[in-house]
Amino acid sequence: MNGISVTANGADRTHVERRKLILEKYPQVRQLFGKDSVTFKITVGIFVGQLVIAAILGALGLSYWWLSLLMAICVGAFANHANFVIIHDAIHNCVFDSPLANKWTAILADLPNAFPTAMGFRCYHIKHHSHLSAYDYDADIPSRWEVEWVGNSAWRKAAWIFFFPVIQLARLSRLKGTVPIWGTWTYINIAVIALFDLFVLLAFGPNALLYLFFSFWFSVGGLHPLSARWLQEHFAFGPDQGTFDYYGPLNTLALNIGYHNEHHDFHEIPWNRLPELKAMAPEFYDDLRCHRSWTALLVTFIFDPTYSLGTRSENVTQAARDAHVLSPAE
Repeated sequence: MNGISVTANGADRTHVERRKLILEKYPQVRQLFGKDSVTFKITVGIFVGQLVIAAILGALGLSYWWLSLLMAICVGAFANHANFVIIHDAIHNCVFDSPLANKWTAILADLPNAFPTAMGFRCYHIKHHSHLSAYDYDADIPSRWEVEWVGNSAWRKAAWIFFFPVIQLARLSRLKGTVPIWGTWTYINIAVIALFDLFVLLAFGPNALLYLFFSFWFSVGGLHPLSARWLQEHFAFGPDQGTFDYYGPLNTLALNIGYHNEHHDFHEIPWNRLPELKAMAPEFYDDLRCHRSWTALLVTFIFDPTYSLGTRSENVTQAARDAHVLSPAE
């Protein structure tokens, strides 16, 4: 199906409608729903791997900060980005049956980030699904000050992507209807990360902690090719499509996060079964425009003045004007 279907409050309902059509035609899709405990094993493997690398770099001393930076860009960013995907699946309860086990899996995956992100992400991500593209509810929508400041300036677009971790955090104050950020699990998340950071610092030295910080930063920002994911998912580009997939070679390392239409249609399907969904219902996905290179997308976004941070909001607004407007989502 083509086109963006929106509600009166600006929420994109395209995925809800496509989900209904797919289930009517392919009810066996429900067989893909469920949990995948293999994800927890990957979580443990990444944690151990990142800790070993951090320990080695820590032993070299802070004079080797440049090596920590290089290793983070080439290795650590991919590891921590995969951890973000695991946090994402855990928030959707796709790892274990127990919500408690999923929360602790998310916190374990959060440890190599050196910053407490998992439980804060949990508080606002579900609204991203239920109120996709709605300014007051979706944390993935740029704030108005971002759109105004960045404009079509190439260097400001680059700066925006570089500092994306900070900018994403700044959006939370405008959101409505989310789970309160400052709750018990957020405090637990902060305490666990703080204790882990202190352990790394005392056991392995400052260069070890610096490596984890660099890994976190370049996994979501820093002009790393992985940072183009935030552009690919809902920004880029076109008035008749609100969500875009990435089917490039980095999907393996990124745990299929590029299958974003598939995920929004069926968030109950774990990351490693999303390709099966696409294969099961190809006519719903094969004609959708997608991206094959995050690097090419990053360069296009920065240097093509056609695209700005307002592109997505403009597309949704235009869809609300031109297309049939449904009743507001509850």
